[in-house]
Amino acid sequence: MANYKNLDAWKSAMQLVKETYLLTKKFPKEELYALTSQTKRAAVSVPANIAEGLGRQYKKDTIQFLYIARGSLYELETLLNVAVMVEIITVDDFSAIIPAVEKSLQVLNGFINYNQKADLK
Repeated sequence: MANYKNLDAWKSAMQLVKETYLLTKKFPKEELYALTSQTKRAAVSVPANIAEGLGRQYKKDTIQFLYIARGSLYELETLLNVAVMVEIITVDDFSAIIPAVEKSLQVLNGFINYNQKADLK
């Protein structure tokens, strides 16, 4: 079994969690139990699901958890778009974090593809 801590997909997702937590410090206090909390949960869900997927016994389960992680990335991106739309963060704040979202998505998609090809063998 691979150590999830060595995976580029997990490392990239963990960096995104850090950036998300730093960004959400700018969110207003009245959003603490709404957009702030949901944004943090979406970010944390990505590396958590990668780790959980790697801990599964069956490759199909692993792939399913990687898909869940990818869904959380899309959720995070949407929440950040909402934050811009309602003027909680600036377009500059959004532009600063989106490359990390895109990098995580690219690396995760590569890992999903790798696992799908390995599953066919």
